[in-house]
Formats: sequence, C-alpha cells, structure tokens
Amino acid sequence: MNRTKQNLIPAAALGDEGPWIAEGPGKWSRPLRFLSDGRGWVELMRLDPGAKLGWHRHTGEVHAYNLQGQRRLCTGETVGPGDYVHESAGNVDWWEATGDQPLIIYVVVMGAVEYLDDRGGVLRRITTADRIADWRRWCEAGGVDSEALIE
Repeated sequence: MNRTKQNLIPAAALGDEGPWIAEGPGKWSRPLRFLSDGRGWVELMRLDPGAKLGWHRHTGEVHAYNLQGQRRLCTGETVGPGDYVHESAGNVDWWEATGDQPLIIYVVVMGAVEYLDDRGGVLRRITTADRIADWRRWCEAGGVDSEALIE
C-alpha cells in the first residue's frame, strides 16, 4: 500500500492580517513548504506597490504565478493576475510591484537566491536553510509550530 504524506495549511487572509514574515520595506513572505535536502522552498510573496526586488540571480529554477496585483520585469513586460513566469537557473533580473494593490505571487524557488551589486558581486545569498531559520524565528515569536512545513 502506498502512503502519501499530506499537510494542509488552513486558509488565511491574503491581506495584512495574515501570517506574513516581514522581509524588508514593502516585502513579506508566507512560507508554504521547505523542500528536503536544501532543494528550495514554496511560498507566497507579497509586495506593496512600488517595492522593488533589485538585481538577483537564481541558482535553480523559479516558477512564479501572479495571484493578485502586477509587476514590471526588467525587460519592460508587465505581469498581471493569472500570468506565469518561469526563470531558468542562472537567470539574472530585477522587477518591481506596480499598480494600486499589493502584489501576491505563488513562488517555487529551487536552489538559492543571490542579490547582486552593480558589478555582479554577491551582496547576499539566501538558501533554504536561511528561509527555514527566518520561519522558525517567526514561529517562536508567535508560539506557532514551525516543523509542519519542513520536509
């Protein structure tokens, strides 16, 4: 008999009152799953209009599905609700939330994210372990079980 491990994350509002982890001015995340062996993570990302993700590189693939709001990519393209963006490993880009409502994206990040300076040097590297540590700190502060999302 095959047994499947399933974890249900109860619905929570997508507005300010939801379980969001602050990551900087105008940026929050809501982890949904951390993949085993440091492979990556799955989350909702929320940005206020005008918030920008500076130049960054992904060491693995990224899948991003816009749920609400819009963003402008460094290519000039606008991504809105229902649009999907795939980024290959090694992709370097920046983008910003635009419009008049918060941007909410369902994101699957494989590998790490490296934020870059204007010469391509790594300013900050974010790994699955870093994201788990952020999650555990948030849970500890709020008295929430942190292990349910970790494979």
